[in-house]
Amino acid sequence: MTGSLLSWALPIALLLLAAAMALCLARLLMGPAAQDRVLALDCMYLNGMLLMLVLGIYYGSGNYFEAALLIALLGFAGSTAMAKFLLRGEVIE
Repeated sequence: MTGSLLSWALPIALLLLAAAMALCLARLLMGPAAQDRVLALDCMYLNGMLLMLVLGIYYGSGNYFEAALLIALLGFAGSTAMAKFLLRGEVIE
C-alpha cells in the first residue's frame, strides 16, 4: 500500500513544488520592493531544497540529500547577507 501511495504522491509533490518555484520567480521579477524580492528568493531556495529532497525520495539516491543540504546552507548565507545589506547598506563591516 505504501508503494502505491508514493507512486502517485511524489510526482504530484514535484509538480506542485515546481509551480511554487514558478510563482516565486514571478514575484522575484515583478516585486515592487526589494524586501519582496528577497522574500521571493528565500522562498525559491526553500522550494528548491524541498524539490531535491522529493527527488531523492523518488529515485532512492542519497546524492540529492547532499545537494539539498548545500542549497540550504548557501540559501541561508545569501538571505542573511541580503537582509543585512538592506538594513545597513553594507555586508562586511
